[in-house]
Amino acid sequence: MNKENASKLWKRIQQAGDELQGKLPDHPNHPKGRNPYAHVALCVKNKFKLSYKDIPDTLYDDVLKYIDELVANPE
Repeated sequence: MNKENASKLWKRIQQAGDELQGKLPDHPNHPKGRNPYAHVALCVKNKFKLSYKDIPDTLYDDVLKYIDELVANPE
């Protein structure tokens, strides 16, 4: 992904983390609460099999849609 798109994507990941603050369900591996920023980044990596910086520019809109889905449906 080019630097501009990677930067925009990182900003959206941070916004999504802000929106998910306190909304993720409890998990026994995270007794002090879950990190929503790490959650979004990890979900993107698991879905697209690449770090957000390494995803092709052609999938930029797909990644944004996926992040919106994560915010709408906290897991």
